[in-house]
Amino acid sequence: MTKSIDSFITGQSSAMVALKNMITMVAPSSTTVLVLGETGTGKEMVSQAIHHASNRKGKLVSVNCAAIPSELLESELFGHEKGAFTGADQPREGRFELASGGTLFLDEIGDMPLSLQSKLLRALEDRTIQRVGGGKDISVDFRLICATHQNLKNKVDDGSFRADLYYRINVFPVQLPSLAERKVDVPML
Repeated sequence: MTKSIDSFITGQSSAMVALKNMITMVAPSSTTVLVLGETGTGKEMVSQAIHHASNRKGKLVSVNCAAIPSELLESELFGHEKGAFTGADQPREGRFELASGGTLFLDEIGDMPLSLQSKLLRALEDRTIQRVGGGKDISVDFRLICATHQNLKNKVDDGSFRADLYYRINVFPVQLPSLAERKVDVPML
């Protein structure tokens, strides 16, 4: 049974009612969603609500791009083949493969290194990936939800975020209200 949006999103303020309506509207589509908001406003909860209200049968796979060292993030996202690097003693599926049929949630996308942004762009455009150390294209069927507290437009302007990736992930932006904008919800939280 699908959980209701209310089980993920708490609040009755007009800002939260509008947010729940947006989630209801976008959830059934396969549109890429960019969740924007201050730290602690519930970006991950929004991704869970969108996934659970969608028609996707697979699971929600979350990756915090800021929490994984950049040298490990590629293997974490795309997987690796046996022998791809020291310690890779067996092949391993990455998060893209694990999310196939479901949703991939990339939290703190603004912290993704430039070197990986082009691989992410290719995965979005072609719906294929290659594992680290592999040469075979692997088809993946995923819905992408990204989140950040950073101003990605400023990062594009200063050259630390690819403009083409920004436009690819900013298809349906969802701006979360700050707690100051929804004081009426604080007792519920």
